[in-house]
Amino acid sequence: MFTEPKIDERPDTHYVGIRTMASLQEMGNGLIPRLHTEVYTWLKQQGVPPAGAPFIRYHVINMETKLDIELGVPVAGPIPDDERVRAGVLPAGRYASLIFTGIENGIKGNGMLLDWGAEHGLKWDTFEAEGGDGFVSRYESEITDPADEPDPSKWDTEVAIRIADEPTH
Repeated sequence: MFTEPKIDERPDTHYVGIRTMASLQEMGNGLIPRLHTEVYTWLKQQGVPPAGAPFIRYHVINMETKLDIELGVPVAGPIPDDERVRAGVLPAGRYASLIFTGIENGIKGNGMLLDWGAEHGLKWDTFEAEGGDGFVSRYESEITDPADEPDPSKWDTEVAIRIADEPTH
């Protein structure tokens, strides 16, 4: 299942996360829950509660080799980080998004949102990246808590991509 894409305005979202290079196979073989667990453990050790659902931020996408991704968890505001778990911000702005059900629909959901944006003349907030497509802010946020629903084919996930700011003259 896929929802209709929508556009909304979002505030800055502070988070902490672990950035890595990974293939789709590595992502599907436990990397995502392992790194999210590491971030949650780090937050607990710091005494900082999460302020939202975990997400995967896609910095540079290259489906053929490796993706430059970050496994993050929102926090209420800026906090000190370390060499492994880094603080970051999903920047404020206009985002296009949709929700897909079932982790097996992630690639299709992303493709549907990209196609919808092209049909509606949207310009994504991108940057030149070596070896892939660079995005200023593109992420998938988990809506369904796996502790509540163990079946990944029933998980709802939102994919959101920041739309480029219109030039001001």
